Amino acid sequence: MSKKFTASSLKLAFSEIIWPRRRLILYGLLLIGINRASGLVLPGSTKYLLDDVIANSNFDLLWILLAVVTGALLIQSATSYFLTQLLSVEAQKLISEMRIRVHNHILRLPVGFFDENKSGALVSRIMTDVEGIRNLVGTGLVILTGGILTSLAALALLIHINALMTVYILVPVLIFGLVAMKAFTTIRPIFRQRGEINAEVTGRLTETLNGIRVIKGFNAEQSEVAVFEKGAGRLFENVRKTLTATSLTTMAATLLLGLASVGIMGIGGYHIMTGTMTVGDFIAFTLYLGFMIAPIVQMTSIGTQMTEAFAGLDRTRELLSVKREDDDSSRTEDLPVMTGHLEFKTVSFEYAPGQPVLNSVSFDAPPGSVTALVGTSGSGKTTIAGLAASFLQPGSGEILMDGINLQKLRLDAYRKHLGVVLQDDFLFEGTIRENILFPRPDATEENLLHAVEAAYVSEFTSRFEKGLDTVIGERGVKLSGGQRQRVAIARAILADPKLLILDEATSSLDNSSEAFIQKSLQELMRGRTTLVIAHRLSTIRSASQILVIEKGEIAERGTHEDLIKAGGRYFDLYTYQARI
Repeated sequence: MSKKFTASSLKLAFSEIIWPRRRLILYGLLLIGINRASGLVLPGSTKYLLDDVIANSNFDLLWILLAVVTGALLIQSATSYFLTQLLSVEAQKLISEMRIRVHNHILRLPVGFFDENKSGALVSRIMTDVEGIRNLVGTGLVILTGGILTSLAALALLIHINALMTVYILVPVLIFGLVAMKAFTTIRPIFRQRGEINAEVTGRLTETLNGIRVIKGFNAEQSEVAVFEKGAGRLFENVRKTLTATSLTTMAATLLLGLASVGIMGIGGYHIMTGTMTVGDFIAFTLYLGFMIAPIVQMTSIGTQMTEAFAGLDRTRELLSVKREDDDSSRTEDLPVMTGHLEFKTVSFEYAPGQPVLNSVSFDAPPGSVTALVGTSGSGKTTIAGLAASFLQPGSGEILMDGINLQKLRLDAYRKHLGVVLQDDFLFEGTIRENILFPRPDATEENLLHAVEAAYVSEFTSRFEKGLDTVIGERGVKLSGGQRQRVAIARAILADPKLLILDEATSSLDNSSEAFIQKSLQELMRGRTTLVIAHRLSTIRSASQILVIEKGEIAERGTHEDLIKAGGRYFDLYTYQARI
């Protein structure tokens, strides 16, 4: 853990968490001050009970004493209740707000970030890492501060009763403080590592549950159990280290404070026998000592929680420092009306330095045209589609939309005109209706039904008891591949994009499903600039232009008829598929 992130976390904690809630925290400190002050009444009253009431049989003073102690207990109980209600609710609100902030930030990170990080690990970052920050405004911070104030007040009273005994007990208390500080310094990086391990284990667990069919299909349950056992073991070892450190702190507290108690018994007994201290003073001293030591011991637990909070805040701050894709100050252009004229001008791209994927790719896709990308796997087709969708940024060259450089356009202004249908398109848990309405939740029933009919979704929903309100399960698992594709196409039709990117979805479907998908795609592409990654070449014969991509370059271009006549690479691919 770098000092940079530690300092940033402290700054974030103060400027964005504590300071905006300073009034609430002050109220909390006031309540805990009253709470702790009322708590000191009971040990103080013990002296008067022994030395004045019982010794002198003073019944009048007894009733007054009982009334004062009862009042103090009522005040202590009420302030405890309001303190918990005030700060615990605000702490949970803070957790909710921070989760929303992190989630909002993550969704605006570049696509490449998600390619490098597991979704389960990111879920852990959103849900778990921020959990500990409740102690920054919750009872943790206030109890820590209140504990210090209580200890100081009790210390003053102890000095007033017997300064020599107080000096004696301060020695082990100070030694314990040094031990605790050392323990917290050791524990913090362990807590940070725990967050990382937890994210890894959660990420793998999420993958396991999502891929359960593959696991069962390959009889790989035992190997997945072994992987999870290894991760759970690492998590256990991390927890064991923190428990060892905290238990050593507790042991030090028990030993040192126990020795202090032994010394008090000896010194106090001596003073009582010599008549320089009354029994009431000794009992009051012992009780005040408990009020001084209890917060110190409690602060070790609170200190551990605060350490965990800052470790989580370190990781959260690290995530929030990742630059969002819409943070580019050069993206200022708007696009209120879009015709869909897409141009690539000598565009090159590489995922890793020195390993080019595209080399000076240029083509022009006029509004309403269909441009098909064909070629072998790894030739660069998907990269071109990713660049057109602004998921990737070119290393050199320009991509223009209606004459405006795509890198100058605001992403929200561009992507509201964009539609994407992938080969294995993603459907959300919920109903068919909810998935189609995803891009336009406020669409009218008429618009929805138009999309349903255009994508031939009604062909299969008419057979379902609940129709469009049928729940399809996680990732649409209850639908067939062809049915999922038609729902995805209906979703794109409802979005009404000007630029459409299709990763053709008919390569793995049966003939019946493919026929419906082709009809749906024809309706979807009508009047829209379309970029198609073609797998079955028979489906793109009517494309406006076909680009044959080989080794990151356009090897051939033209219409289907032109390329067949040329007898080149496209001819070879087409005739090979035709024979199959």
